[in-house]
Amino acid sequence: MRIGELATRTGASVRSLRYYEEQGLLTSIRSAGGQRHYTDDDIERVAFVQRLYGAGLSSRTIVELLPCVDSPSDDHSDAAMERMLQERDRICDHIEELQRTRDALDEVMAAARAYRDTGRANCEATAASVA
Repeated sequence: MRIGELATRTGASVRSLRYYEEQGLLTSIRSAGGQRHYTDDDIERVAFVQRLYGAGLSSRTIVELLPCVDSPSDDHSDAAMERMLQERDRICDHIEELQRTRDALDEVMAAARAYRDTGRANCEATAASVA
């Protein structure tokens, strides 16, 4: 099948499929005219790649996981699991950092509200004394 049909059958854009190929996540057979051709197996491959992207993995990490799919073995499975655990730890660290950032922003917002409220109270007191 051509790239347009693969895009239709997977829901991925043609641009994404070309990117997957550039990154080594997907391969095609080229016709004499240079057109990309894919097999039915590539439908599952694209779905797998999309699930990994959806899980927050980069194309570089996905490439590291592909031997587990392309050449299944205990060693490849163990390596893939270890790599996914590393990514999970990285994501957890990032979540903690985002929570600290959110808490810092909450403090800044509370200070801004207090300042605004104090300024409003001062403004009202000044207006009352002038009247």
